[in-house]
Amino acid sequence: MSLQHRKIGRVTALKERQAGATTLEVELNGQRANAVNYDPLTGSVEIGDSVLLNTTAVELGLGTGGVHFVAHNLTRMPELPQSGGHIMKLRYTAHQFNVLAAEEEESPYHSAVRRFEGLKGMPVMLGTLHSMIAPAAVAFKHEAGRPRRLVYLMTDSAALPLGLSRLVRTLRDAGFLDATITVGQAFGGEYECVNLHSGLATARQVCRADAVIVAPGPGHVGTGTKYGFSGIEQAYCIDAVDCLGGVPLPILRVSYADHRHRHRGVSHHSQTILGELTKTRTTIALPRLEDTVYRLLMRQLKECGILARHDVWEVEADAALRRMTEARVHVTSMGRSLEEDPEFFLTCAAAGVYAAERLP
Repeated sequence: MSLQHRKIGRVTALKERQAGATTLEVELNGQRANAVNYDPLTGSVEIGDSVLLNTTAVELGLGTGGVHFVAHNLTRMPELPQSGGHIMKLRYTAHQFNVLAAEEEESPYHSAVRRFEGLKGMPVMLGTLHSMIAPAAVAFKHEAGRPRRLVYLMTDSAALPLGLSRLVRTLRDAGFLDATITVGQAFGGEYECVNLHSGLATARQVCRADAVIVAPGPGHVGTGTKYGFSGIEQAYCIDAVDCLGGVPLPILRVSYADHRHRHRGVSHHSQTILGELTKTRTTIALPRLEDTVYRLLMRQLKECGILARHDVWEVEADAALRRMTEARVHVTSMGRSLEEDPEFFLTCAAAGVYAAERLP
């Protein structure tokens, strides 16, 4: 990172304090701007503090990450919480810190994780974008009909701090998520785990999950090339769930509002993952759509090889998706709302509906 992306600012307002993250207003070069402070990394901040800011995201004009981030508090030394664990996150960086992972020997959950004998048919929804978790989670809870525990497992392919996500806080507070787990280098979940496999074991053994949704945090990397995108992790997540005896339910990325040809209809990301890379045969849930749109969708699925490698199951997702609006869960994907990109959200909701149908 070049030096021009590090600048000193002054905290002028505290907008929102949440677990793990504080949203700030800072004065920088005579102008006001938004910033985020991760309290577990840099300690608490107060109005008037001088802070060293990482301004890269704003200067590059990024979307989800388009705010400044506090790198150091120059006014006060941070008082950081001690976890007592020995598993390092952000390893070998200046911000590395230790957590008490659910599976390590000092953890009160160690013996429960050791007793894990497989997912035993538990449905696991798998998304490639953070926004997918809202319609999938709401639809699952709506369709389940009675209390069922749904756990969100956040991978480390996008944002690493779970505290950045307002969406997760909204879903957790509204009861659409029952617990959160962060794996790999991601951090800030109610449970920390070393990797996807032990995270899934923790979801079942410790969180008593009836179903899990696996997806990255906010932010997504794409390069316009076949394999150069962060959501490619869905391929090996699918195979991991199958290996552990779960039922992998990949969420198809579908949009008819995206102006980019490679993402029109079935995104080239889904085509690559499900048409080529995953080894596991899965069931892909599709919502009932208008006939012309549905025929176009099925033609794409056939042409890219998905229909030959996977099964397709059609479900009614409209009612479940309406529940998201009724619950005032507001979410956009690539800047587009439910009204602007209904097929995207319907397809995500379809996965939640089908996951509920697969419950024992």
